[in-house]
Amino acid sequence: MSALPLEQGETLPPAAYTSPEMYAHETERVFAREWLCVARAEDLPEPGSYLRLDVLGTPLVITRDEDGDLHALSRVCRHRFMDVLPPETTPRQGTLRRLTCPYHTWTYRLNGRFAGRLAGAPLMKEVDFDSGSCRLPAHRVEVWHGFVFLNLDPDAASPAAELAGLDRVLSSHRLADWESVATQTWTDVPANWKVAVENGSENYHHMGTHAATLEPYLPGRDTRVDACDGRWFTMFTPFSDFSRAPAPGGTGPGEEPGPATGQGASSDPPGMLIAGIFPQTVLAVVPDNAVWIRWMPTGPTTHDTTITLLVPPGVRQAPGFEEYLPQLREQVNRIQEEDLVAVRGVQRGLSSRPAPSHGRFSHLERPLWQFQRYLADKLL
Repeated sequence: MSALPLEQGETLPPAAYTSPEMYAHETERVFAREWLCVARAEDLPEPGSYLRLDVLGTPLVITRDEDGDLHALSRVCRHRFMDVLPPETTPRQGTLRRLTCPYHTWTYRLNGRFAGRLAGAPLMKEVDFDSGSCRLPAHRVEVWHGFVFLNLDPDAASPAAELAGLDRVLSSHRLADWESVATQTWTDVPANWKVAVENGSENYHHMGTHAATLEPYLPGRDTRVDACDGRWFTMFTPFSDFSRAPAPGGTGPGEEPGPATGQGASSDPPGMLIAGIFPQTVLAVVPDNAVWIRWMPTGPTTHDTTITLLVPPGVRQAPGFEEYLPQLREQVNRIQEEDLVAVRGVQRGLSSRPAPSHGRFSHLERPLWQFQRYLADKLL
């Protein structure tokens, strides 16, 4: 499929979204080797900050050291395999001086180049044990526009070169300075992760799935899909003429958009810029906020969806923002619930008998065609 030109492009076969063997192949060739967008740098605001996360069953913790550098470490104690930050008893994020396993109180350092090294192991002096060589495995981590990317492959190249073109598109938005104001996760959604990524990578479905929410303000048919290839894509949808309304810290009808404008290029009118980074994240930017979505598979036909609302600097402190935020959260939740109906429905269709035939792509679904090319490069 990936070898076909866009004008002849077709969906992947149904087995690509249901097969346990395909899922295992993706886990090994994509998620175990690719840079995954997992957090915001602001989630770790000071030395000693930590953030617990799990990537395809791998328990991890990201920490910030005294020099401000981030480290991604295994959470599995080197003694008897205990999770050093069990979710049953520890917050997802916070601050600490060292990692201490609650099972037998083995302790690990978090400072600089010693991050992950064993600091203490009670009652181990009477056995043959080299404490100096004991260390939690570390993984690659980099920050890009305020987003934290993680890679489980020690030999992976930096993502900077792959994302250079997208870096130029987003540079004027100064996203590293934006603030997270709300996050919600939907767990074990009954659909293959690719179904969700594809749904989030096109606006063609606005006219159906979001007929009463997005389509009146961001008509899918007006979307300009940029001619990208490789790991990232962009597209831009202008607001319909009547849709611009004032928001705290933002701009009202007829006003000039500020530096946080949702624009794809300097010549574009106000609207929504969507930027996607394969395999699992999409960012939708409008003048006064942004919605950051990431998907993580939990099985061949299930995934988690996490959505974070971001606002530009100063918006959070603007008069009326606390009253506005619940409305914004409700809007995002409503749109996500509409998308959940769609992805669940697609997954049911993929499992039907006889198996459905390949669907043809619209020109608005160019990112899906590009996604196929990305997957082919990683899997074949």
